[in-house]
Amino acid sequence: MTNVLIIEQDKETAELIRDYLEINSFSVIIKETGQEGIEAAMDDKVDIILQTLSLPDISGFDVCKEIRRRRDIPILIVTDRSDEIDLVRGLGVGADDYIVKPFNPNEIVARVKAHMACYLRLTNPRVEENEYIEYPGLSIDLTARRVFVGGEEKIFTTKEFDLLSFLASHPNKVYSKDDLFSAVWGMDSLGDIATVTVHIKKIRQKIGQNTAQSGYIETVWGSGYRFRILRNIR
Repeated sequence: MTNVLIIEQDKETAELIRDYLEINSFSVIIKETGQEGIEAAMDDKVDIILQTLSLPDISGFDVCKEIRRRRDIPILIVTDRSDEIDLVRGLGVGADDYIVKPFNPNEIVARVKAHMACYLRLTNPRVEENEYIEYPGLSIDLTARRVFVGGEEKIFTTKEFDLLSFLASHPNKVYSKDDLFSAVWGMDSLGDIATVTVHIKKIRQKIGQNTAQSGYIETVWGSGYRFRILRNIR
């Protein structure tokens, strides 16, 4: 059984999420403060975390950052903050996904299932030779989930890697934000596609792409994004 840790000071919200998860055969633990949440997250039995940003004792960003430093499990932020700067900051400290209130509880369940399915696939041991995607100046090790730019390794979060490898696996094809959300996050976007934009921006920064048109990931205005093959990249 998958064990979900909810870190949420709003008891009504936490219990609503818990009820829907338990109906879908998840085991749920609720903690109302950041410190209690961090301590509970260190239990190896915890498989995935849903946490808010508004906590009574510690900043939700600091809670996420501390948990990510010590555990490599999915972390989903559930919050009423919809500003892009908060989204960027949340993903920057290690969150894998961002759900804005008000939300449909069934969406929470769908995202938890999708993230756990992805996590379990990635943590299964592999014995085959590493599989690579190679482009000038860019090497993506699909097996070890490592990215090298100009021979130097760059650190990518789970979804950043998934998004980059998906686009690189399908060069010269245009994908809308909804298409990418469905392919990478494994669910319908339900209108929440800002996550894709933020991840594209962070990927571009890490692979040294200065503008939307000057590197591998090209913005096709009005349509989405395309991974184009370059002759050279600095």
